[in-house]
Amino acid sequence: MPFAFHYAARSDVGMVRSENQDSGYAGPRLLAMADGMGGHAGGDIASSTVIGALVDLDGEALGSSEASSALLQRITAANTQLAEISKAEPALQGMGTTLIAILRSHNKLVLAHIGDSRAYLARDGKLTQITKDHSFVQSLVDEGRISEEEAIGHPQRSLVTRVLTGQHDDEPDITVREARIGDRYLIASDGLTDYVAGDTIAEMVLAGQPPGATADRLVELALKAGAPDNVTIVIGDVVDITKVTAPPTQPQIVGAAATRSKGTRPIPVTPAAKAAALSREAAGESDDDGHDVTLAEEGPTSGPGRWLRRLALLGLVLIVLGGGAYAAYTWSQHQYFVAAHQGDVAIYQGVSQDLGPIKLSHVKSQSDVLVADLPDFYRAKVEDSVSTDTLQAAQALVSQLRTEALRCAASRATGGACDDTGASSSSTTTPSTTTTTTAPTTAPTPSATTKR
Repeated sequence: MPFAFHYAARSDVGMVRSENQDSGYAGPRLLAMADGMGGHAGGDIASSTVIGALVDLDGEALGSSEASSALLQRITAANTQLAEISKAEPALQGMGTTLIAILRSHNKLVLAHIGDSRAYLARDGKLTQITKDHSFVQSLVDEGRISEEEAIGHPQRSLVTRVLTGQHDDEPDITVREARIGDRYLIASDGLTDYVAGDTIAEMVLAGQPPGATADRLVELALKAGAPDNVTIVIGDVVDITKVTAPPTQPQIVGAAATRSKGTRPIPVTPAAKAAALSREAAGESDDDGHDVTLAEEGPTSGPGRWLRRLALLGLVLIVLGGGAYAAYTWSQHQYFVAAHQGDVAIYQGVSQDLGPIKLSHVKSQSDVLVADLPDFYRAKVEDSVSTDTLQAAQALVSQLRTEALRCAASRATGGACDDTGASSSSTTTPSTTTTTTAPTTAPTPSATTKR
């Protein structure tokens, strides 16, 4: 029976972020999603670089025995490329990305997973998570220290223990599954899973709507929930190609991968993606023109009436701007982040950006952790600043960094190298699947990376 994916990919920058660091891809043989991290300087490059290294697989008819090794080889090559980019551009050191990729080979699906993005399988009226987060909070759940319910709102849920960062031991979990007609696969960034309840996600995925409509609805729900992070959805339905009237043939590329202009591996942007970009540009121009026309037509064209209207409008604008600025400043003083201060790790109250000459943050407390004592990866994160939800979360992060500094100092004292990464391996099995795991078996360590 000839199998194919009926697919869709969607991405939105979210309610707070100014840039999209996610990248998504959906095609006839490949579904992939990467959630980049490393601040505005590198998250988008990391995610789009990895996705760009995989897209050629969508055009190759690989045998079942070849698909696993081919996917792993491409991911390894992409990870090496991240190391080379970081070395060539010091400003990009500390960038990384999660990855979930599903490569179809006949009736087999090879799934690669690293990080805390999630993949789900909808089968027989039930939605099941088929990946396990590589995160600090998941390790607490595995050890029985917290429950699944406590993990949902845990302040450290953004700490990941395994991602692609260019380190030689960044290896994903690889599993092989059997595809079934009627299966639906959902890949999502934490911009969806952290802000929309699992039951609600299941209801939408199982509603029977086409992939595109389902993805649109999930993004809409995440935005309504106030998701501050990027939201990216990739959906693939396993279908009998002989029974689908018009299966899609053009891949869909979304997020940073669709707009990235820098990097060493170009991504083929589809006509649909180009049209979307042109449409946004045209819409922006149209909006500006429309506002100009509206203002030009309002009120009398000459005389005192026109000036009174302008003065009234100016006064209204100043009032709105003043009220908005006060509200924004008040909100900023309820935020916290961890960054360097005079060589030490410190907790700041406020936000890391300033508004012209107005300072929007100040040092809340300074720790005894020297930034220079941290492993390179964590030092880069602190120098770039790490946002947290609460003061308690910031304090917990400082404690985690103190542990890393002590571990690094102990390693150096014995003549050893200071390893930047921690790792834990996991494999997930679900009913009616055949799973083969080739992930590393390194035991988890306390080290973790905070996603931004």
